Amino acid sequence: MSPRHPLLLDLAGRRAVVVGGGPVAARRAHGLLADGAAVHVVAPALCEDLADLAAAGALTWDAREYVHGDLAGAWLVHTATGERRTDDAVAAEADANRTWCVRADDAAASTAWTPAVARAGDVTVAVSAGGDPRRAVALRSALQVQLDTGALPLRRRRPGPGRVTLVGGGPGDPGLITTRGRRALAEADVVVVDRLAPRALLDELEPDVEVVEAGKAPHAHTLTQAEINLLLVERARAGQRVVRLKGGDPFVLGRGGEELAACRDAGVDVEVVPGVTSAIAVPGAAGVPVTHRDLARQVTVVSAHDADTDWATLARLRGTLVLLMGVGRIGEHMALLAAHGLDPATPVAVVEDGTLPSQRTTVGTVADVAERARDVGVRNPAVIVVGQVASLAASLGPRPLPTA
Repeated sequence: MSPRHPLLLDLAGRRAVVVGGGPVAARRAHGLLADGAAVHVVAPALCEDLADLAAAGALTWDAREYVHGDLAGAWLVHTATGERRTDDAVAAEADANRTWCVRADDAAASTAWTPAVARAGDVTVAVSAGGDPRRAVALRSALQVQLDTGALPLRRRRPGPGRVTLVGGGPGDPGLITTRGRRALAEADVVVVDRLAPRALLDELEPDVEVVEAGKAPHAHTLTQAEINLLLVERARAGQRVVRLKGGDPFVLGRGGEELAACRDAGVDVEVVPGVTSAIAVPGAAGVPVTHRDLARQVTVVSAHDADTDWATLARLRGTLVLLMGVGRIGEHMALLAAHGLDPATPVAVVEDGTLPSQRTTVGTVADVAERARDVGVRNPAVIVVGQVASLAASLGPRPLPTA
């Protein structure tokens, strides 16, 4: 093959013509629309995908065969009619107009080619493999995985606009962060990290990425919430990409809403990357499904360190009650639930260090779990599950590995 000159085109608002109405033409049209082109299709009939786009007004359509002159004003042409004579005619007009033409039927006769593309945020990687599209797709897929998981160096090397990304790191195991969260970390200049975030991920950062401790423990805050909000805004305004890395999900008792509002109020670009909340994942890792047929059809998640918790209402609820941040006052909480009518024999499971190698489950009832927890030295971080599903920990919980 002759040498190819790789080039990225800005098609936003520019006319792109697709000749043909089948599935290949539909794929071409979808790609052009995603890149902002003004797409016009010429074909006597359309496949379902193209018909839906036309009906929605996403593109324009001439319902007829191609005729000379259809390419007037086009910046780019794709032809995919399946008829050699028609594709030849389209390519000839495009060549006369000095318009790049991609042919679906004959790559060697094209003047332009569509590479396999991997994208991650503002990073675009185009792959061409010597006219072998399957090889290009295989390479693209491998690159896409590495981009999505932050395995490739994604940090900017030139100054640009700053932004904040609120990332839910999941319940503890670093493998349970989302791929989008990993990618955000790979792009970060600054990481503002909580105490319960998956801190092993910090070891993967480039050496010059700044890590700011913003952890909160009972009666020991590294930074106040107001200071965290200000830090996020100031660093983003200075042109840095800031990741606010939290445990669990930013919006489940994580004050992510306050941080989002602070960034929005300051006019700072901000994105939320949801995470796997410990309220659901930690019980699951211990073999306790928070809903289960015949046992629980609803789940209530409560911040158990708040002084104004309505224990009377909680005691009357059916289903599963999940208490976060409640180990320090577990005896008081169980007594209040029982005092407001919850059966003292209701099963309870307390799961420490959920999803981590040190995970441990202590089971009991509303009447005795506090004493059991005290006897074994239960400590935070832990999730308390109250309800009939807690009884499943014994049968569904992790099994110890067999010894040699």
